[in-house]
Amino acid sequence: MALTCVLLSYLLVHDEYRISSVVVILLILLETVSLVLYTERTNSRLTKFFEGIRHSDFSASFSDKGLGKSFEDLSKEFNQIITEFRKNRAEKEEHFNYLLTVVQHVTIGIIVFRRDGKVDVFNNAIKKILRLSHLRNIAELKEIKDDLPETLMKMKAGDKLLIKLFLEDELIQLSISSTEFRMRGEEYVLVSLQNIHPELEENEIESWQRLIRVLTHEIMNSITPISSLASTVNEILTDPETNEIHPEKLTADDIESITTAMSTIESRSKGLLNFVEIYRNLTRIPKPNFRHFQMHELFDRVYELLKPKLEALDIQCECKVFPDDLMLLADPDLIDQVVINLLLNAIDAVKNQPNPKISITASVSINHRTMIEFADNGTGITPDLLDKIFMPFFTSKKEGSGIGLSLSRQIMQMHKGAISVKSKPSEGTVFTLTF
Repeated sequence: MALTCVLLSYLLVHDEYRISSVVVILLILLETVSLVLYTERTNSRLTKFFEGIRHSDFSASFSDKGLGKSFEDLSKEFNQIITEFRKNRAEKEEHFNYLLTVVQHVTIGIIVFRRDGKVDVFNNAIKKILRLSHLRNIAELKEIKDDLPETLMKMKAGDKLLIKLFLEDELIQLSISSTEFRMRGEEYVLVSLQNIHPELEENEIESWQRLIRVLTHEIMNSITPISSLASTVNEILTDPETNEIHPEKLTADDIESITTAMSTIESRSKGLLNFVEIYRNLTRIPKPNFRHFQMHELFDRVYELLKPKLEALDIQCECKVFPDDLMLLADPDLIDQVVINLLLNAIDAVKNQPNPKISITASVSINHRTMIEFADNGTGITPDLLDKIFMPFFTSKKEGSGIGLSLSRQIMQMHKGAISVKSKPSEGTVFTLTF
């Protein structure tokens, strides 16, 4: 076009080339139109390419043979990019189908819904647990339980609930956990529902069996000698031939034997009554009166109480609080009882060690929960006893009621907390309170 314009300028100067000038002007117009069409063709290819990407339509292909190497290279790049997009979409669809298959086959019920209640995903386990065939909105769960939709809608990330449902006259106890996530600017809630009623029944039966075995053992230990001594007294007092009582025939040894037997019967009866009273107290723990208090106050109270015992046994006890002003929301009286029980157990474990040490540390965990650890270098607990130490009335000590750890666990559960233990024989034990 530049050369043609130069030629036109030359022709216009010379009058004898007027016809040639007209031809050159027409040529310039043709070249201009060709340039516009060339540019439009390129823009059209770009527009088609970007529209395909915007609408996720990767079925188009580009072919511009005969239009020059630049068009051929451009079309080749477009086709390669579309192929990669098509491959990525196929991989995403395969991944989605894979996850959907996994979700549909897990035995735990899963529901994913938006904050407006619209359900995006629910698996086959939900259909089985809640006895429903379809679920488009959380509000439809009102048919199962009136407040169930509201309960699920209020759940936040990390919340856990235990609810009871009656479906077709069958009791179902559901453990519900939730988490939250954002996708495409929309908030979603994922809740998992698991029917734990069979497991709870099994654990409850097992717990009752364990408790009955312990109660039976304790009661039999008291009733057997009482029955035996009562029989002995009856034999001393009763004439075996006439089956009559003749007090005048009793010797001094007989009277002494009866007195000893009655004293033993009285002692064992009191022990049995004391055992029953302990059991009553174990089932009547007062409701916690929550208030904030400093962790240092808790440690100071317990240390002052047990200081004489620690000094008498020459036990080194170290208390640490991180941070120094750490506060705890709990019932101080009940938590004092838990700390005293654990510290007494630690004292009993280390009292015969050559260098007895007990360490009590209060801190905040990475998930922002307050923790208290009781570590000792005592004799440790054998693996076969670790799952029994929290049973009521179970004890491996010669002296003790066996309710300390059981009581401590109940108190921690009332505080929505937990108590756990780690131990290695001959190395020591660590009890952890988590609030």
